[in-house]
Amino acid sequence: MKIIILYRPDSEYSRSVETFIHDYQAQHDSKRLEILNVDTRDGIAMASLYDVMQQPAILALRDDGSVLKSWEGNDLPLLEEVVAYAYS
Repeated sequence: MKIIILYRPDSEYSRSVETFIHDYQAQHDSKRLEILNVDTRDGIAMASLYDVMQQPAILALRDDGSVLKSWEGNDLPLLEEVVAYAYS
C-alpha cells in the first residue's frame, strides 16, 4: 500500500497538511508516503490520473495502483484512519 498526498504548499491549508505529514512521518513508515505539489508536472499528472478535483487530497493506493480510499478537500481525515488503509 502507498499513501499519496497532493497539496499546494502556498495555500491557506498548507500548515494543516504539513502538520499531518510531519505526524505521519514521526509515527509510521515514511517509505509508504509520497508527497506531491499539485502545481508540479508530477502533481498535475497524478491528480489527472486519479480524478482529483479538490486539494488537499490524500489517496490510499493498493500495490497495483488502484484507489483503495481517497479524501479530498479541507477536512483532513484522522491520522489513524489513513494509517489503517496504508497497512491493510
